[in-house]
Amino acid sequence: MMRLSPVLVLIAAVLVLLVLGGAGAFVLQPPRPLLTDVSFSLATITPNADGQDDVTIISYTLNRNADVTINLTDKAAQHTYVFRNAERRPVGTYSVGFSGVVNGYKVEGEPDGGVVEARLIPNGDYEWMVKASADDGSTMQSTGTLTVSEGDVVLPAMTTFEVSSTMFSPNQDGYNDRLGINIYMPKEATLTAYLTQPDSDVRYYISERKLAQQPSAAQGVVHQFDYDAGVDTDAEPPPDGDYLLVVVAEDKEGQRVRRETTITIKDGGLPQAEIVNQSTGSTVTWTSLPYADSYYTDAKTQGAKVGIPDGVQSTQTTVMLPKDDLLVFSLVVSNYGKTPIRTEGPSPGTVYQYDQTDGAMRSADSEEFSTGAFHIGIECERTTTSYPWRWAVGSQDKLTKVIAPNGQTLWYLMPGQKVTVWGAIRMTTVIRTANPQKCWAGLIHQGVRIPFAQGHVGEVSVELKTAEQP
Repeated sequence: MMRLSPVLVLIAAVLVLLVLGGAGAFVLQPPRPLLTDVSFSLATITPNADGQDDVTIISYTLNRNADVTINLTDKAAQHTYVFRNAERRPVGTYSVGFSGVVNGYKVEGEPDGGVVEARLIPNGDYEWMVKASADDGSTMQSTGTLTVSEGDVVLPAMTTFEVSSTMFSPNQDGYNDRLGINIYMPKEATLTAYLTQPDSDVRYYISERKLAQQPSAAQGVVHQFDYDAGVDTDAEPPPDGDYLLVVVAEDKEGQRVRRETTITIKDGGLPQAEIVNQSTGSTVTWTSLPYADSYYTDAKTQGAKVGIPDGVQSTQTTVMLPKDDLLVFSLVVSNYGKTPIRTEGPSPGTVYQYDQTDGAMRSADSEEFSTGAFHIGIECERTTTSYPWRWAVGSQDKLTKVIAPNGQTLWYLMPGQKVTVWGAIRMTTVIRTANPQKCWAGLIHQGVRIPFAQGHVGEVSVELKTAEQP
């Protein structure tokens, strides 16, 4: 008789044990069903955000990896609403809250209030179904009933969606600086508004403007947004380009509606300018000149202009001049930013009378001195208004001309450009308790602010000599 190899005998024994063990395990623990333990915690829900029976908990167990679908069919209308559509789930036990909100759908004949992303199903009786589809093609499902009642099914639709412009230029020059959004809705909701681009995950969020008074609840709700692109808080705006303006409204029940439109940002940027030191080392050169009647200027009269001071008195801390003569200044403004700055007003060299203000230099129908324009101003201790004497930041031959969409001519100091600004005030008023009085210059961004460290520049004492003084 042939003897078997001990190794072969051992291998055969192991194989027999494995087969018997597998068969025993199959007998003792047969494969579990694909989908088990399916339940809805409530048979009736009232999704109206009152905190009572708003949500039912859907629970189920997967014993193999599967795609899960959960839907509800209206018994009366025979319409099926999808809550989960073939979503991949690994083995495990799951629970999810269901408040009656499903994937968005439109109702025939209702007005357009935006793309409905999530919506309550109508009040009524439903048959629910939880279905699992395994990788081997096998499926298993469980069904039951659910009643929905007292649901607040009014959509947070944005039936009015108005945008002030499809293009805006957030650069604080006073023209198309802001984007206004006006929205009317039939019910209260939380709104989220932002700008984004198709190939970017970056979002620029827009804060809502709080209204002092809202319409009554029966009239609906108004929401307004006023977007400055961040420049009002000294932040750089989003880069120039085309953006998608997105507004999403979501109510307390979880219904969600989305509206969007295309917006273009053009010539955006943070305006940055300053008064810089001159070659003499000072920020402002002060001197005096005799007055002549030819200098007189107002809205109807264009007088002669003074010349640029030569700087010989730039280091003096006091300027003495006869009463009725001219206090003359000169300084240099630099646009050190990346954005053109707009300016307007009397050109450099213009002479003011002491009792005139910038308003005396414009006619009744003039559009000058508008919000967003930069000026150089002079102020003294006893003047009654802030920087009453103002000049344009540069003469027109040094500035860039731009025609606005409304046909108005605008003037800009371009990035990297420096210009000299000068002018004069006829000092006709002697205040005995303030002689000498201090005077100074400032760079003013009309209707916005005086930029940091650009007020009270180049202070000097000005003393007026009268005929009775020795």
